[in-house]
Amino acid sequence: MGSLLRVSLIQLGYADSESVRDRTARVADLVRRTAADRTDAEGSGGEVPHLVVLPELWGPTAFDFRDWEERAEPLDGPIATAMQEVARECGVLLHAGSIVERLSSPGPEGKSLANTSLVFGPDGQRVAVYRKIHRFGFGSVEPKVMEAGSALASIEVADGHRAGLSTCYDLRFPELYRRLLDDGAEVFIVPAAWPTARVGAWTLLGRARAVENQCFVLACNTAGTHGGLQMGGRSQVVSPMGEVLAEAGADEELLDVTIDLADVAVAREKFPVLADRRL
Repeated sequence: MGSLLRVSLIQLGYADSESVRDRTARVADLVRRTAADRTDAEGSGGEVPHLVVLPELWGPTAFDFRDWEERAEPLDGPIATAMQEVARECGVLLHAGSIVERLSSPGPEGKSLANTSLVFGPDGQRVAVYRKIHRFGFGSVEPKVMEAGSALASIEVADGHRAGLSTCYDLRFPELYRRLLDDGAEVFIVPAAWPTARVGAWTLLGRARAVENQCFVLACNTAGTHGGLQMGGRSQVVSPMGEVLAEAGADEELLDVTIDLADVAVAREKFPVLADRRL
């Protein structure tokens, strides 16, 4: 039982017309529904830890840059507080996606915002903060107004098993995942707001990060349209051997699967490619 992990990816679909307040309430209800489904499925023997993952910037929206300043909040702001409360209420480990964080003081580049992921434990305590290291370029507003993160982050998801945190565009930088691997990660959690135009790269890179590091990849994307862009969906759970264990379509959808983290050690023993690293 100690190596089993129930994983729920909430591929949230939304449009610019939905207010942040309404969306936050709806997301909390989705977490509750997911937790209730978990309880019904496990009955009285619900010892398997339950990890729920939300997408990147689902509150302030990832591509409606104009509203980021207004919707920015500190680590104990309204979205963070609502997610903290629902994690405690449901007794789940909740990766709450990311917020536009208003930093307590400007960073090295003089900017006061960051793309910040928050994770809350089943007791409601905040267990991790991860500020996105690789900001999306190509004329995007993200590197113009947001500080880049500089610190790795990981969490314990089951007895002695750790998951490394990353966000969206980070997925294109394999060196980040090697660092997380060397820090003991057996799972990579990747919330995202990845557009339809590049969704093929999203699914391919998720499988690549799993295969090359022999880790599970839990990749939770966004659905719907915001900031004028259609989101790609296609959230997926990938095994350490690159097998897609569950994949969503293009619309709002819940992926729910139980994985065995012992499969990581099995994969590395059967095909010990990591032992042959030279650089």
